[in-house]
Amino acid sequence: MKMLTTNEVAERLGVTVQRVHQFIKDERLPAQKMGRDYIISEGDLKLLDDRQTGRPPKAKPGQSNGKKKGKK
Repeated sequence: MKMLTTNEVAERLGVTVQRVHQFIKDERLPAQKMGRDYIISEGDLKLLDDRQTGRPPKAKPGQSNGKKKGKK
């Protein structure tokens, strides 16, 4: 099985390296620490196949988006 760096994973997934690090931190992507960086098994990328891309949709007028309204 081929091992990939965080840069290579970011390119394949179309995300930033910081996002790959977040996947690792959230334990959604297994990785091994090698020096200052992580290496990821190519086969483990399939664990992220079901991820949602982009930002969540904005709430429509009249719907709550979870934020409290008030004075700043």
